[in-house]
Amino acid sequence: MTTAPPARWHRMALLAALMVAAFTFNTTENLPIGLLELISVDLRVSLSAVGYLVTGYGLTVAVVSLPIAHATQAMPRRHVLTALLAALVLSSLVSALGSSYWLLMVARLVTALAQALFWAVMGPVAVGLFPPQVRGRVIGVLSVAGSLALVLGVPVGTWLGQQSAWQVPLVVLAGLGLLSLVTIAVLLPTSRPGEGHAAFGSAPDQRRFGIVLVTTALSVTGAFAGYTYVVTFLGDVSGFADTSVSALLMVSGIAGVIGVTIAGPLLDRYPRGTLLVPVATQAVGMLGLYATGTAEAGAVVCLALLGGSLGPVFMATQNQMLRCAPGRTEIALAANSGAYNAGVAAGALLGGLVLPSLGVRATFLVGGALTAAAFTALLAERMLPPAEPDRVTETGDEVTGRPSEHR
Repeated sequence: MTTAPPARWHRMALLAALMVAAFTFNTTENLPIGLLELISVDLRVSLSAVGYLVTGYGLTVAVVSLPIAHATQAMPRRHVLTALLAALVLSSLVSALGSSYWLLMVARLVTALAQALFWAVMGPVAVGLFPPQVRGRVIGVLSVAGSLALVLGVPVGTWLGQQSAWQVPLVVLAGLGLLSLVTIAVLLPTSRPGEGHAAFGSAPDQRRFGIVLVTTALSVTGAFAGYTYVVTFLGDVSGFADTSVSALLMVSGIAGVIGVTIAGPLLDRYPRGTLLVPVATQAVGMLGLYATGTAEAGAVVCLALLGGSLGPVFMATQNQMLRCAPGRTEIALAANSGAYNAGVAAGALLGGLVLPSLGVRATFLVGGALTAAAFTALLAERMLPPAEPDRVTETGDEVTGRPSEHR
């Protein structure tokens, strides 16, 4: 039996709760970037070791995203989301109360397990609450929340950690996660996961699905090869004072919010173009930081370009997954989340390997080259002929492809 759709205020409250959850997960994942030196000093480990907190997190999500999505695809989404948010709250509190590097690592890996499934489930749940014609705009709104992690979460968390202790922001994040958990547990209907228009891709295409995964992996690896160590770059290469770092991270985050705000309304009309442009912008920002980052003005401009592209790239790849998924969208989104976090892990690891031998500036050169490769893959995708009009999903239901979108 199909559950009746929730009332409008229920839908808006649930969307807000999912936005808060996305903000909390993104902030939790990236917070060590802003607290790099504080954690390093307090736990008496190297900067690269703290960077590996990002690597371990991303690697865990990359490895378990698909298996955990397959294992839970028959479970009601309400039960899944509440369990995931409970894991986020508890692991954040353990991280805050712990006093050792390895306890912090284990707690972050638990959070990573929850995030591995969260990104796969969140999109179809949110999109399924609203009519199909606003699918891209719903993804855009969720992406604004994710991007606010960079403009508010990481900078404010960095400032709060500097003013008190690096554990304090983790307690705040646990509180936000609890707020989302209660809202979703109370308001989200219990329905079968395969119901609704968001359960399957609107224009299934195995070829484009593969290219989007490659684009995600390459672009994210490139971004995090440099961005993981951006605080060190801004101090050692650009010459900014430590007190300016939070403001500079906020500039990057504001640019990200502007980027997703502009790109969000275009997703439904120009899904491919809305991915191509931010990937190109990311490449320019990364290579620009390598070339002009020694000058403060050049560093600020290129940092804004980089920040303005990160959110739209992820938003557009998620939207493409909802379109070209060859089967269930949550499985496609899990694959994209796995590729994204594999890129986070690989990027942080690659940057950590480059850092001691070639210096922090070279991490942006390597990252820019990988992003340029992602842009090349997208250009190749645009040359593919249209997919066959009809495909059959893994459940045996026929899905009719839609005409090729505007480019």
